[in-house]
Amino acid sequence: MPKKIQTDSGINILPIYQEKDMGPRPENSGEFPYTRGIYADMYRSKMWTMRQYAGFSTAAESNKRYHYLLGQGVTGLSVAFDLPTQIGYDSDHPLAEGEVGKVGVSIDSIVDIEELFAGIPLEKISTSMTINATGFILLAFYVALAKKQGADLKKISGTVQNDILKEYAARGTYIYPPRPSMRIITDIFEWCSIELPKWNSISISGYHIREAGSTAVQEIAFTLSNGKAYVKAALEKGLDINVFGKRLSFFFNAHNNLFEEVAKFRAARRMWARIMRDLGATEPQSMMLRFHAQTGGSTLTAQQPMNNISRVTIQALSAVLGGTQSLHTNGYDEALGLPTESAAGIALRTQQIMGFESGVADTADPLGGSYFVEGLTSSVEQAAWDLIRKVDDLGGSVTAIEEGFIQGEIAKSAYQHQRDVETGERIIVGVNAFQSPEKDSTPVFRVDDSIRKIQMEKLARIRTKRDHAKCDQLLQLLNDKASSGENIMPVVVEAVEAKCTLGEIADTLREVFGEY
Repeated sequence: MPKKIQTDSGINILPIYQEKDMGPRPENSGEFPYTRGIYADMYRSKMWTMRQYAGFSTAAESNKRYHYLLGQGVTGLSVAFDLPTQIGYDSDHPLAEGEVGKVGVSIDSIVDIEELFAGIPLEKISTSMTINATGFILLAFYVALAKKQGADLKKISGTVQNDILKEYAARGTYIYPPRPSMRIITDIFEWCSIELPKWNSISISGYHIREAGSTAVQEIAFTLSNGKAYVKAALEKGLDINVFGKRLSFFFNAHNNLFEEVAKFRAARRMWARIMRDLGATEPQSMMLRFHAQTGGSTLTAQQPMNNISRVTIQALSAVLGGTQSLHTNGYDEALGLPTESAAGIALRTQQIMGFESGVADTADPLGGSYFVEGLTSSVEQAAWDLIRKVDDLGGSVTAIEEGFIQGEIAKSAYQHQRDVETGERIIVGVNAFQSPEKDSTPVFRVDDSIRKIQMEKLARIRTKRDHAKCDQLLQLLNDKASSGENIMPVVVEAVEAKCTLGEIADTLREVFGEY
């Protein structure tokens, strides 16, 4: 009997697809439920935003990389933060030792943000910040700098990831328990809808769910379930779904199975439109799933790293064929360390060649109408709905995470994938097949441990020169507002302007909410 061929999610692939296998014929692009894209002409009128995720060492060093990337043609910045910044510790905290500036840039205060964006007018550039538990503080830093630059906050555009549920499920950089964390997120929704109308107040992230080992189907099922939880929390706060719904965005992974990835993106759009309609949205823009994609970090191999250029190209192609609004392409050397400037340049050129030479941007949804792609889109959608129903039966994402259901499902898929690699059932070129005896000589970019000393000296100077009485007053006010249920964002902005540090603000809320 012939062996079954399946996608990474276990969907059986037929030897040939016919019209009867398509499922329902999709609408035109720009029409509900947006299977074929959220805009009628897609990239014909505006190319996707070409971003390169970057951040390392000090703010000054990262600023140099940003100016290099802007000079090479990126159209949006994407900031990576180090682990102490992500979990609310200043660089001089004992738990920050050995991690300062390592997997992203170190940000302790508004002084660092000023250095990070020196010479970059925030009103003219779109910035994405991959930050969750401390997302509200980084957003406050950004807004404080924009005000200092004299920018019109109504014109500031960008995204703060701000998706804490996937941290509990897949990644681990959380601080507070789930329910207080959800409250902070809805405070950001409310505040941004008034103060930053062009800012995406959340990027609901499937990327890290996939990096933790999920399948494509699990990625969109759990991500859309998390999205439902955020929307319901905002509705309970009394917010208007037709207002905050327009500023929700998503962040998906792009892996190697080209057709399943395209089907995944198309299915996610269709599903989200229906979810939002069922939750009460009536305006088209509040039902559109807008997403950023990043190529799969977990797919990159340390063996034969130049092969990763091919992997990244296939993955980026899936995101573009699937209708992404924004894209980051990984450097080929990222399985070894932070990307070198050369590797980041090649990754960006991959996007530019795709956008300006390949023809894939010439028409909306180029694979639409393919018997295979339409059939696979419907299969992915059905499998994802089945999983969402299981989450709903448990009471939604927050409860499903608290009970360990989502984490357990991801862990099972990650185990199966690794088992398939080790048995040879799944071929990874250069790893368990087509190996090469040559020793690799790819240069590796590393960050020096001396960065922590630089940051600690900077913190000492800040604390010497600032108005201590004012800082104490603002931190107490933050404690009061967090305890009373008032929106904390206005006082957080005041606190960072007064040079309160990230760690001090995070610790103030630790006193109120506790740690998870």
